[in-house]
Amino acid sequence: MSAQTAIDGPAGLHALVGSPLGSSAWMTIEQPDVDSFAAVTRDEQWIHVDPERAAAGPFGSTIAHGYLTLSLCSHFLEQIFRVDGAAMAVNYGLNRVRFPAPVPVGARVRGNATLAAAKDVGGGAVEAAVAVEVEVEGAPKPACVAEAVIRFYP
Repeated sequence: MSAQTAIDGPAGLHALVGSPLGSSAWMTIEQPDVDSFAAVTRDEQWIHVDPERAAAGPFGSTIAHGYLTLSLCSHFLEQIFRVDGAAMAVNYGLNRVRFPAPVPVGARVRGNATLAAAKDVGGGAVEAAVAVEVEVEGAPKPACVAEAVIRFYP
């Protein structure tokens, strides 16, 4: 994991547009994580929760839900950067999400982030668009590519 990027207040985001912010630590996706996500979201498709059946399926093992992978972006971003002096940060939405490759259970993943845009939204708040790529260790394609929109308030 690279050192967490410290940004000087919401206004400091403007100077970093186009810059890589860093990478998170690697984490392993375990079957209990996938099972818990399946139970909470009621998405218990066999490719996620039935290791025996999934072993004979198209991916050769159970795989994480795409939305589980996406949900980890918040965790990764907290490791990658912080905005000092921000009283609050709010997930405002997503501009784009794609799932180019599966995450097999047992794989290690990490997030990589680049600040794609920053704009003032009033009252000293800044809206940042952060390009996030969830990398699967050793895989040729990322598991998730998304642009997270986060508002930082002074």
